[in-house]
This record gives sequence, structure tokens and C-alpha cells, in this order.
Amino acid sequence: MSFLEMLDYLNDKLINEGIEPVVFDHDCREGICGMCSLFINGEAHGPGRKVTTCQLHMREFKSGDTIYIEPFRAKAFPIIKDLMVDRSAFDRIQRAGGYISVNTSGNTIDANAIPVPKENADRAFDAATCIGCGACVATCKNSSAMLFASAKISQFSLLPQGQPEAKERVLNMVHKWTLKDSGTVPTPVLVK
Repeated sequence: MSFLEMLDYLNDKLINEGIEPVVFDHDCREGICGMCSLFINGEAHGPGRKVTTCQLHMREFKSGDTIYIEPFRAKAFPIIKDLMVDRSAFDRIQRAGGYISVNTSGNTIDANAIPVPKENADRAFDAATCIGCGACVATCKNSSAMLFASAKISQFSLLPQGQPEAKERVLNMVHKWTLKDSGTVPTPVLVK
């Protein structure tokens, strides 16, 4: 079973015994939303590499192992209850500018009308693999690296669709991060 299925099983058992279940967050259970963020045995998402908690399976552990499960702990992620944290810091950054707007009224432009060099497309795709789980923030609590925002910023600088509003959106995302969540000034980012 997956790690989250194990938590479901544990909660079913607790409920049947009249004990309050353990609160944890999840959504897609497909490794693409980042909601299942947990520290497992001292590592973000546990011992599996390049997987989220929902993609971690119990076969990664030996029978009888003691498993330590903690919520992500960072100023940006205050604990709500048990293993669930408030992830709204990332939501605010995303709303501040972590997206590209496209005017769809009238005739839409063909996707191939704006050529993108392969190297830029590959680098933009690499940046897009950040799902905003927050492991970077929870792992490096004192860092102002803003890896999540940096991934979004990279896309703006690499793709022509991101250029018209890139500078404004980057400044908005950095402003949201510095004011509300970290209290620090992030590493400067160059935007073309």
C-alpha cells in the first residue's frame, strides 16, 4: 500500500476504536499537487527519491520499522493540526503572479506561431516540474531561496508568452513572499 493508504488504514482503525483520527492533507494522490507534504524519518516526503509522499510506498520500509512522521515545519507553513499545515503562503505567491495570462477573445494564436528554441523549452519544462509542494522551504527553514517562486520566474524569462507581464509578476511574487511569510529579502533574480 502507499504511505497515504497506510495513514487511511490507521485512521480507520482509530475511528473504529473511538479515537480521533490523525489529520493529514492530500488531494490528487498522483504526485502532482504537493498537498501530501510530510517529513518522514527526517526527510521531506520520506526515503523515496523524486517522489511525493503519496507516491511513497510502504515497501520502502522494513517490517517492524519505527516511522517518524512530522508536518512540514517552516514559518511559511504554520501547523493547523497534527500533520496538516497552512499552505496558503504558496497560494498567495501563485495568485500574485505565478501564472501567464492569455487573452482568448477573438482568434486564438496557433501554438506553433511563436517558435521557442528547444533549449529554452527544455529549461522551461524543467522549471515547470516544480509542483509547489514546499519541500525546499520546509527543508531549508532559514533560506530565502524561494525555489517555488524561482521556478515560476524561470518560465517567464524563458518563454515568449511570459514576457509581457514578467517583471510586474516577478516583483509581485517577491513582494508577497518577503512581506508575509519569510521576513527576509530573497536572493535577487534576473529577469530578461
